[in-house]
Amino acid sequence: MIQRVCITLLAALLLWLPQRAGADDFKPAYLQLTQTGAETYEVMWKLPALDESTALKLTPHFPDGTRELTIPRVVFANNMAIKRWRIGVPEGLNGKSIRISGLAEARTDAIVRVVREDGSEQVGRILPGSSAFSVEPSPGPYEIILTYTVIGIEHILLGFDHLLFVLALVMIVRSTRRLLWTITAFTLAHSITLSLATLGVLHVPGPPVEAIIALSIVFVAVEIMHQRQGRIGLTARKPWIIAFAFGLLHGLGFAGALAEVGLPENSIPLALLFFNIGVEVGQILFILAVLALYHLARKLIAARFDLKRLEPVPVYLIGGMASYWVIERVTGFWS
Repeated sequence: MIQRVCITLLAALLLWLPQRAGADDFKPAYLQLTQTGAETYEVMWKLPALDESTALKLTPHFPDGTRELTIPRVVFANNMAIKRWRIGVPEGLNGKSIRISGLAEARTDAIVRVVREDGSEQVGRILPGSSAFSVEPSPGPYEIILTYTVIGIEHILLGFDHLLFVLALVMIVRSTRRLLWTITAFTLAHSITLSLATLGVLHVPGPPVEAIIALSIVFVAVEIMHQRQGRIGLTARKPWIIAFAFGLLHGLGFAGALAEVGLPENSIPLALLFFNIGVEVGQILFILAVLALYHLARKLIAARFDLKRLEPVPVYLIGGMASYWVIERVTGFWS
């Protein structure tokens, strides 16, 4: 039964490919305000950008009376336009709100981080349609837990290459029990490398990691086709080994995305823990949704179509898309 979830994959691919062809484009806008005095703040405003002159049209709006104390300086790095300047806010930001215009049009959201003079921090996000981010005098851990759990869920659900790898594992594993062990191995592996990379213990360049992540999807897609032809490979026999090995690489990919957002210096373990929890929640939601959609599709179309004959189609789509990513990411090394 589990292998036939490919029908659901086919529908999902047709819906998502036009929107997610770039894969793993998890880059919300990021606004950081670091307090340097009772009424002064250093501002860092990071925007996703195609090049030095093409960035998302988003604008932060500070409380009335805010004045710019320095001329903004802009640099471009890692597909982000980074703008820095200093502002003065009468009586400080406590109890006041910050808005960001353009989120709905850009179909993205923004992370806001306020670092106070005493080292305490407040982290939150502004979603399209949200009114504003309110700066609180003494925020508790609740904001960090909620924010980083949501970030983790969004990353896995918007990271199309990670989802394809998980779905390929679901397709090749024959039993629910083996699937549970396989997903557990994947979770353990990417949690290890995510933590090590985020804490600065492990340093691996991002582009090679992204290329090998795409290659891992190609590998499992080939293994699925071999299984259909009666050649049982290592992934089919010991799927948890493959899940653990490639999960180490996927964890480095998660760490790259988390680096774009940043972690609160005084609450790194808490933020890291709940980002990881968010990733796992999103992963479980995805698997449950796929299985539910498969059962629905089977009821609706099984009487008219031979589902077994359609099974190779999603596998070719998985392998084809992942192969394109491999080529795109490898050629990107020299661009």
